[in-house]
Amino acid sequence: MNNNRLNLKVERERGMKNPSPFSPLTFDASSLRCLLWDIDGTLMRSSRIDAFKDYTVPMLEGVFGTAGRLPEMTVSGMTDLQIVAEALRDEGFTHEQIRERIDDMRERYMQEMERATRECAVLFYLLPGVRACLEATHNHPRYHNALLTGNIEPAAHLKMRIVGLSEFFDLPGAFGDESHDRRDLPALAAGRINAHLNLDLQPSQFIIIGDTPNDIACARHFGAKSVAVATSRMYSVDDLLACEPDALLPDLSDVELVMQTFAKL
Repeated sequence: MNNNRLNLKVERERGMKNPSPFSPLTFDASSLRCLLWDIDGTLMRSSRIDAFKDYTVPMLEGVFGTAGRLPEMTVSGMTDLQIVAEALRDEGFTHEQIRERIDDMRERYMQEMERATRECAVLFYLLPGVRACLEATHNHPRYHNALLTGNIEPAAHLKMRIVGLSEFFDLPGAFGDESHDRRDLPALAAGRINAHLNLDLQPSQFIIIGDTPNDIACARHFGAKSVAVATSRMYSVDDLLACEPDALLPDLSDVELVMQTFAKL
């Protein structure tokens, strides 16, 4: 298997007296789990609830001439393409017309987002325990981390750079500029990951971690495991439990609990 990080772990564990149960020295691909992380509300938050609209409204106005219904919309758990389609639903723009302008959308979106980061000293901040959890999974031979997010890809990577998490995501993921339907994203991520690792991982070897019902739904649609994290500004523990995730965490602050949860899936 062509995986530089796994090879480095092999070298590291050769010097250990007691290799971990998932030591790459006896690596079994069936033990591998790919963690597909949502970003907003799961790993980090914006400093203000409507910060997203500060850069998305001018993007829509610049590319389509109107922001449509976006100012009054609730967008938690939606992909950016879905948000645009819903915002412009009454303005006569079809999904195909929106997709035709995707390059213009990405360019203008990033211009507006970078402007917003300059104007706000702390536009994004990490939620408790996130860095420690990603360090733990990144350094564990059983796990690989990737992003599965409603953000357009360049925005997702910019957010990771701003909060200093880029180093922990070693696999390709899936992003909100690829589909109007979040349920499509796990299959896209899995295909890329299998090609990258030269493996044939099964849907049950993917764990989707997120804070909304849509994260749980897209995991179920693909056949992946779901871990709901009750850090959403929009959804309560009861809301998430009603969607029947495979596991639910109050937050990511207890690294030991998080790792124990992943180990059971």
